[in-house]
Amino acid sequence: MTDFIQRFHFSDSPVRGEVVQLADTLVAIVGRHTYPARVQALLGEAVAAAVLLASTLKFEGSLILQVRGDGPLETLMVECNNHLEVRAVAQVAEGWSDQFADMSLSALFGNGQLAITIDPEKGERYQGIVPLGESSLAACLEYYFTQSEQLPTRLWLVAGDDTAAGMLLQVLPGHDDSEDEDIWPRLQQLTDTVKADELLDLPVNELLYRLYHDEQVELHEVNDVCFRCNCSRERTESVLVSLGEAELNDILAEQGSIDITCQFCNQAYSFDAIDVAQMLRGGISEPGRLH
Repeated sequence: MTDFIQRFHFSDSPVRGEVVQLADTLVAIVGRHTYPARVQALLGEAVAAAVLLASTLKFEGSLILQVRGDGPLETLMVECNNHLEVRAVAQVAEGWSDQFADMSLSALFGNGQLAITIDPEKGERYQGIVPLGESSLAACLEYYFTQSEQLPTRLWLVAGDDTAAGMLLQVLPGHDDSEDEDIWPRLQQLTDTVKADELLDLPVNELLYRLYHDEQVELHEVNDVCFRCNCSRERTESVLVSLGEAELNDILAEQGSIDITCQFCNQAYSFDAIDVAQMLRGGISEPGRLH
């Protein structure tokens, strides 16, 4: 199965939609870590959501979806760029217990918040933050759009064992209720009938026909989605240099080498005294940052 996202719209209406289905991408993400089943499922939903939101980026850059709190599930973070290359990570507090699996989303994160960050390669970052007060990740994202974007938006997110899928409907600016006064509530009601296995497994044209066979739906081209981590030795060097010579020498004196592992892909980078001396002389091949 090739992981993909496909857009569609309803003819003579400013309501648009997207469907994403993920398998290999999610396996590449979760296979590098050992997550409890509930965390893996939530991370799958978050990855699907981030791809849905990032697919509309009209510039070079990334969208970062992050949920943080002080509960047993500390962080979910997904980064997806305009090429639909995605990476993600979850952080679980020490002492995770199976009893947490039955907790609500708000209980899992405790005092939490959801942030959407738009990070263009050229230009300034934009970030919107809302409290984590809804019962599901999809509902929290819908609340975000209500508060931050003021665009009527609905999301449906599901996760299987090693798969995830999502669907988005959104009313674009310029909708005139007089054209079709009930189209938005009607489409929401129809989409609420979608089953998890349909969203995970059905081809998009079949899925849309089952949901909207009385509507005029036009499909757009399919875009591939894949896992990719943009960490590198050069980016890691840049971060280390920013710490300063004194701190780097202190770490070397204490540990003998500086060892850093990327939290997203588990790639390990090791730097000895010779490496550090070269970095401090300016031998960095690429400026950057390691998130």
